[in-house]
Parts: sequence; structure tokens; C-alpha cells
Amino acid sequence: MHGMPQRPRKTLHILGWLWFAFYCSFALISPPLLDDADSVHAEVAREMIVRHDWITLHANGIRYLEKAPLLYWSMAASMRLMGVHTETARLPLALYTLALLLLVERFTREAFRSARAGLYAAMILLSSFGLFIFTRILIPDAMVCLWYVLALWAFWRMEAYAFDQCVPWRSAAIFGAACALNVLTKGLIGLVFPVGTITIYLALTRGRGVWRRAAQLRPLLTLTVLLAIAAPWHIAIAHANPSQGQPHGMQHAGRLFPFFWRGWSVPEPTWGHVHGWTWFYFVNEHVLRYLDLRVPRDYDTVPLALFWGLLLVWLMPWSAFLPQALAAVPLRKLLFRARLGAQDRTMLLLGIAALLPLVFFSFSTRQEYYVLPALPFLAMLLGRWLERETVEADAGTAPAPLHRAAMRSTVALLIFGALAALVCAYFLLHTTAPVGPVDLASLLKQNPGDYALSFGHFLDLNARAMALFRLPLAIAGVALFGGALAAWWARRDWNPHAANMLLLSAALAFLLAAHVGLTTFSPVLTSFQLSQAISRQIQPGEIIIVNDEYEAGSSLGFYLRRADIHILHGHSANLWYGSFFTDAPPIWEDDLTLRARWLTTQRIYLWTAPDKLPYLPVKPYLVAESGGKMIVSNQPNR
Repeated sequence: MHGMPQRPRKTLHILGWLWFAFYCSFALISPPLLDDADSVHAEVAREMIVRHDWITLHANGIRYLEKAPLLYWSMAASMRLMGVHTETARLPLALYTLALLLLVERFTREAFRSARAGLYAAMILLSSFGLFIFTRILIPDAMVCLWYVLALWAFWRMEAYAFDQCVPWRSAAIFGAACALNVLTKGLIGLVFPVGTITIYLALTRGRGVWRRAAQLRPLLTLTVLLAIAAPWHIAIAHANPSQGQPHGMQHAGRLFPFFWRGWSVPEPTWGHVHGWTWFYFVNEHVLRYLDLRVPRDYDTVPLALFWGLLLVWLMPWSAFLPQALAAVPLRKLLFRARLGAQDRTMLLLGIAALLPLVFFSFSTRQEYYVLPALPFLAMLLGRWLERETVEADAGTAPAPLHRAAMRSTVALLIFGALAALVCAYFLLHTTAPVGPVDLASLLKQNPGDYALSFGHFLDLNARAMALFRLPLAIAGVALFGGALAAWWARRDWNPHAANMLLLSAALAFLLAAHVGLTTFSPVLTSFQLSQAISRQIQPGEIIIVNDEYEAGSSLGFYLRRADIHILHGHSANLWYGSFFTDAPPIWEDDLTLRARWLTTQRIYLWTAPDKLPYLPVKPYLVAESGGKMIVSNQPNR
């Protein structure tokens, strides 16, 4: 498109070096992969290589049918090229994050014709706590952000053409490809978000001309590209995983109102009688999950108020400017049917794109990271507003409403930073660093009811445990207060650009503190240390048993390169549905089979929490203990 400002080389250098420093250096190496989703997803990619099966996903040798494949393909390709390591598992997600940052910078720069607005938007997203912390786990939501932004960028380019102009075929093809890649990343949500955003936008801006405009957007080409990219895998996996036996269908109790869907019940499968991939993936994992009817019922949901409130945390510290950025969305013009200019329409599109994921998940089961697709568009709105403030300051405009609003937000940040620094100082003054090695788990107060949250284990922290977090507390306290104070000082001197750069430095320092804290806490969240102890003595043919769900000790599988871990008292969660197919390996143990194995000459390694150690006919030998977990064996250590 003509007349668009080019990306300054300085912007590319800033984003590239900051991305490398915070997403592609220490963050790739530490902490080790965590139990649950982090290591399960890495193990799925590893087994993809071992089994030479790039169609049907497997975890611990069992069909893993609930996820779309693109993240696993990416990790498997990385491992195939550079070996199976923690870093190679994390590298693809880091590269997707870089692509997201560059795309957000370009979209913002072109949409608002400002290189500085593009830089601000990308920096806000890069330094946001939400994007950083949820790319510490191998989940595909940052990829969802990338394809969502790419789809709307392509639509925005098409929308720039008038009714009587031909919409470029390349933009339509990019839109179709972005939707297809999003479908291959996270399922039908990859269509719902971009198509839903565009539908709402056209309904608000085109009125009766919606269908005419939609027809001008080359829908046939878009659909062709989408199906060409997304359909082959869906057809192949459906063919490879048909139903077995005679599975039962859904039943309805007959109640119609209110919430008629609550009357449905979903019978559980039995061995050899199980629906195939098509039913499980589309009906169970999409429709029934959204309606809170999915089987198995191994999940919880974040309270709605917390889900929305955490948005301020995930955008911290930039969320202080969020009210002003959102107020710039031209809702008042829409209400009074005023004519919208090009930038008004862009602001409206970004506002709808940010709001839709939040509203969509407000009516379904949800996790904290489901808010992530909204962050890039909020960053773009924030970047545009902060750029307008700097233009106002540079022009010496009086009165200066944007500068006054920014000062109020900075004062609010300063108050919050002062309170946070006081809390950090309290723990620093009232705790002392422990002498010698200390197992963090021994200092925690467990709250299992909070573990439905992605980082619910952090709510186990108490005053005693804080003694191990003195360094991240000190960094966080200085960053939150010092950064806010420096930003306030710069804004007071009418230098908002310097204030934004100082706030960026504080946000990055806080991310460093978060990473140090996560690394300190990681022994509670991973079984890596236990896997290292086992690896020094385990021999082929010896059995590993996890006394819980597979996810509780899943990092054992990845780090020991084992896809045959046995499960005691944990027939649920991700492996549950696939275990009913007739090719599922016999890995399920109960108390009787465990006792029988314990008395044989075959060596058994039992992973368990100390307070859940089952009755064993022979006293166990302790192999290792770490993070509130231990490995015991029926034979002495070698």
C-alpha cells in the first residue's frame, strides 16, 4: 500500500535484541520443562518423531486426540533438526513470538501511519507479563495470537479498498491461510475469532451493505486456501481414528428451559467401544467443552471476575493507560451514526478483536491464558494512544488533555509501585536466606483447591517460603517503584517518550524477576531432578510407575525418553479417552498389581507424593526426593 511509513532499522534492532534477550536466551534453557501441559506437549512431539506418525498424536504411547497439530509439528521439526532437548522444544514458540511482535509492529505502523506507534505497540506486547509468562509453558496460545493478528491485518488491507475497487487476491489468500493455520493450531476457535470480529465490524459499519461487502472480499478464494491448508490433516486423522465397537450417544433428560443444554448427559466410553476422532475432537473438545459438558470432567474454570480482572495483570504496567486507549474507540460516533474515518474504523476493528475473546469465554469454561488473544490488539490501541500523547507533547499543545490523562495514570502506577515495593521490602526485612540446601516444598502450605489455575501452585507461598525468593523480590520492588517514579519524573518534564522507555525498562526488569522466581519455584512444578536421579541407574525393562495422573509426573517421560510409564490411581485427564481404544498399551495399575510387581525381581521406580505413598509389601528404598515428590524402589540403589 502506498504512502505507508517504512520500519526504521532502529526499531528492528530494538525488537530483535529485546526478543533475543528475554525470549530466546535464558528463557529457552531454564527452568526445566514443567509437569503437566509443558512436558506433555513436548513428549507428544518427541513421540511423533519416534513413531514416525505425523497424523495421530500420542502421549505415553496412547492416542492423544484432543489437540490440533501445528505446535507439535513445529516442536518435532525442531527436535528432528537439533536433537531432543529442552531448548529445541521451546525454540519454535519463541520464533512464533518474534513473528507476532514484528507483525504487530507492522500492523500498527501501517494502520496509524506512525513508526513510533508501531514501536510502542510491539514493545508493550513484548514486555507484557501475560505474553511472557504464558510462553514459559508449551501451549499454543501465542500462536493463536499470531494467526488472529495476521488474519485481521489481511482483512484491514482489503477493507482499505473502496466499494468500486477490486480487493487484492493476495490479502484474501493471506486471510484464508491465517485462518487455516489457526485451525491447525487450536481448532475451530481459529475461525470463530477472525470471522466473528469481521462479521460484527461489517454489521456495525456497513449496515444493509454487509452482504455486498462480504461478496467483494473474495470469499471463494479465501475458502479454497483455507481448505487446501487445513482439510488434509483433518481428513487423514479422521480416517486413521474411526470409532470402535458400539459407543453410546448423548442423552437428554427432557428439560428445555432455562439452559436447555444442561439436560444433556454424555455416556462415558468403555474399552473397545469408543467414538472416533471426529466425534471426540469436534463434539467433545469444542461444543461440549464450551457448554461445560465435556468428558472426562477433569477440569475447572476460572471465576469470571478473576478472568476479566487478570487482564490488568497480564498487561502490567501498561494497563494503567488502558482506560484512555479504550476510550478512543469511536463508540459514541457509532451510537450517533456519525461518519467514521479510516482511523476510526481501524480503532473499531481493533476494539472488537480485543473484546470478542473475552466475551466469548465469559460464557464457557475458561483458563487465565484464554485472554491472550486480546493482548496484541490492546497493545496496538495502547501504542496508538501513547504515540498521540508524544505528538501532543512535541507540538507543545495547550491545553494538553492527553498529557494530563497520562500523568494521572502514571501517578496511579506510582502509588501501586510504592505499595508493591513496601510488600517486597517487608518480606526482605522479615526473612533471612536459609543456610544450606532447602526443599521449597517443605516450606509451602498446600492449597489443592487453587490448582485449577495455571499457576495455582504459587498460591501455596507463605512468609517462610518467601525467604527463598529474596532476589526476585528485590528486583520486582525496585522495578515497580523505581520505574514508575522515573516515568512520572520524565512525564512531569514533558518528555513522554523517555517516560515510556523508562517504563519499558521497568517492565523488562519485572519479567526478569518473574523468570528468576519461576526458576526458584520450578522444583515444585517439575520432576526433572527426579528424572536425573533415575537416569543414572535405570536399565531397559525396568518399570516407572506414577502414583497419580500421568500429568503429575509427565516430565519423567520426556527427560527419560520413555513412552511406557505406568499409572497408579490416575486413570483420568489427557490419557483417559485414548485408553479405551484397543491398541492402548496396558499401563494402568491398581493396588493389587502394584503389590504383585513389588515382590518380583523386576525393578520398579515409584513416583509419589510422600503423603500418598501406597501400602507396599516390602519396605521401599528411597532413590531421590525433590519438590514434594519422591522416587522409591523395590530394590536398593545401584
